[in-house]
Amino acid sequence: MIEVYNKALDSSIKVDRILGKIEGAKPGPTVVFFGGIHGNETSGVFALKDALACVNKTYVKGTIYGISGNLKALKKHIRFVQDDLNRLWTKLQIQKIKDKTVLNEDETELLELLTVLEEILKTNQPPFYFIDLHTTSSKTLPFITINDALINRKFSEQFPVPIVLGIEEYLNGPLLSYINQMGYVSLGFESGQHDDFSAITNSIAFVYLALVYSGVLKEEAVINFKKYHEQLKEQANKNNTVFEVVYLHKIKKNERFKMLNGFISFELIKKGTKLAMSNAVEIESPYDGSIFMPLYQKKGAEGFFIIKPIKPFFLKLSAALRRIKTDSFLAWLPGISWVSKKEGVLQVNLTVAKFLAKPLFHLLGYRNRQITSTHLRLNNRERVAKTKIYKKEPWY
Repeated sequence: MIEVYNKALDSSIKVDRILGKIEGAKPGPTVVFFGGIHGNETSGVFALKDALACVNKTYVKGTIYGISGNLKALKKHIRFVQDDLNRLWTKLQIQKIKDKTVLNEDETELLELLTVLEEILKTNQPPFYFIDLHTTSSKTLPFITINDALINRKFSEQFPVPIVLGIEEYLNGPLLSYINQMGYVSLGFESGQHDDFSAITNSIAFVYLALVYSGVLKEEAVINFKKYHEQLKEQANKNNTVFEVVYLHKIKKNERFKMLNGFISFELIKKGTKLAMSNAVEIESPYDGSIFMPLYQKKGAEGFFIIKPIKPFFLKLSAALRRIKTDSFLAWLPGISWVSKKEGVLQVNLTVAKFLAKPLFHLLGYRNRQITSTHLRLNNRERVAKTKIYKKEPWY
């Protein structure tokens, strides 16, 4: 049991790893919420304690979990202690941690969370939904981030907030990417700026909407359902556009990075806009687009992202192409071969990759990249998605 503080409320609560578990009388989906994967983002923890305490289990169909993330960082109210817990979730990293004899505090947290995750999957019934609650260091509209799989898109489109695709192409080791590789619906919800009261109320609203949209609760079981929906719609400025990440300024080791003041996520910027300072040199935007998650805190390896809206035509086209597994033909092209067709991993010769348009791979669902000295490895979430277990869900 640890004590967690929230500045917006100027209060503390005591929490354990399991914030709450509600088992319904009838079988149904399993919905798992995480809060506080980053220890300075306490709004999700407070929201989950509040929301789950008000759920009447009589109306629950299935099982609901609320899970605390990085307990050691939450206690200290810092993003992480030694390593960013939300950048450790790769198969290789996890195996390395398992093989170590001495673990740091964040690695210990990972293994504890992994045990909880494996136990949930072992003892509960599908369909599974995993939702990770976060906040940002800058002011922002509430928004969803997802790995680009159709089951994630379809489920996320029910919420009245912007959706950002493709962040997995720029980040290595987020918890949700690890879960998504298992084939389950998983999405992140960024509710607002760290210390804003609205970050808590937006998270509460999102939790209730997620419980209804997943089928765990009926709409009439949530007294203020329409109010929660309208709240998120208004907080998002009625913006439910689907965006994709087109650029990340990755902060290098020993780089002295400072974001210029005043930028807000989703703010439109022009190519050439001065955004930040790096080692006393100005950084300008390389694209027209919208600034996304500018860094206004000491800890963090991502300085800022740039995002652009995706036209509805291309969203529909990509869905159609993926359903008929058009990517099967990619391996017929010279310099492209399967590493694992079952897991949707392609290997592309770097020389060949120069001549193939990046949007083509995106259309077919290939976003997550690993670069070796000679090849580009691309991962497709569609090939591992457990689509069958969601096909009977009302949202599908």
